[in-house]
Amino acid sequence: MSKTIRIIAGLGNPEEKYERTLHNAGFWFVDAIVRKYGGEFRYEKKFDADICRVNLRGDEIWLIKPQSYMNLSGGPIRGMLDYYRLKPTELLVAHDEIDLPPGTTRLKKGGGHGGHNGLRDIMQHCGADFMRLRLGVGHPGEKSKVTGYVLKRGASDVERAIEDNIDEAIEVLPTLIDDGLNAAQKALHTKE
Repeated sequence: MSKTIRIIAGLGNPEEKYERTLHNAGFWFVDAIVRKYGGEFRYEKKFDADICRVNLRGDEIWLIKPQSYMNLSGGPIRGMLDYYRLKPTELLVAHDEIDLPPGTTRLKKGGGHGGHNGLRDIMQHCGADFMRLRLGVGHPGEKSKVTGYVLKRGASDVERAIEDNIDEAIEVLPTLIDDGLNAAQKALHTKE
């Protein structure tokens, strides 16, 4: 069993029209884990989520993509935590982060939601004591333009930078599982 994380939640919006939007960077992350480690997402009605179990070098990890839309991500995640008797401290949430430029990814534990409605809803259901993988997507420059910016595709160089960061973060997952957050932060944050 995993020493640090048991469930990885990727945040995003369902529907094909949102698939490649910047707001779906969390979905991109868990999809990339499945491509690397195998498995297949299946819809679970009781959670209103697509879920998949993968084996990361001997550790069974649940992946979840809530299908309730970004702003209601907390309910499906809480439901899965409760069903499998997992604690929020065993949860890693991957999400888009406008406060980081594309090409920057950060791991952290706890903290505020920073205006991210998906995180806000998770915190209402689960508290704030979970780990986060913050995938930098950049900021449009004005607060009034944020929603329109994250709900569309990024420029090709932005998408490429996010995908490169996802690959680097996946390489660090075994360190996070085996050695904990500090070791994983050191490995990931010094790569950039």
